[in-house]
Amino acid sequence: MFEKLNKMKEQVKNELTHIPRGTLEQNFLRMYYWPLRMRSLKGGTEHKTKKQVLQDCIDMARKDNPNFKPDYDRDFFDK
Repeated sequence: MFEKLNKMKEQVKNELTHIPRGTLEQNFLRMYYWPLRMRSLKGGTEHKTKKQVLQDCIDMARKDNPNFKPDYDRDFFDK
């Protein structure tokens, strides 16, 4: 059980290296990504790809700043 959880954490940690730190909104994007991605990896009704999770997080970050331009590795998330 803990082995699966640790693998999920490592995967999300690696994915976060493709979303750099930056502005307040950029940092919120990173903050939103961790729990949503962990939930998606657990499966069930929340199962989403990393790109879908990222888009959800971008949408959340844009609620306060509609002009927010997220910085992330597009090639990585398009795979």
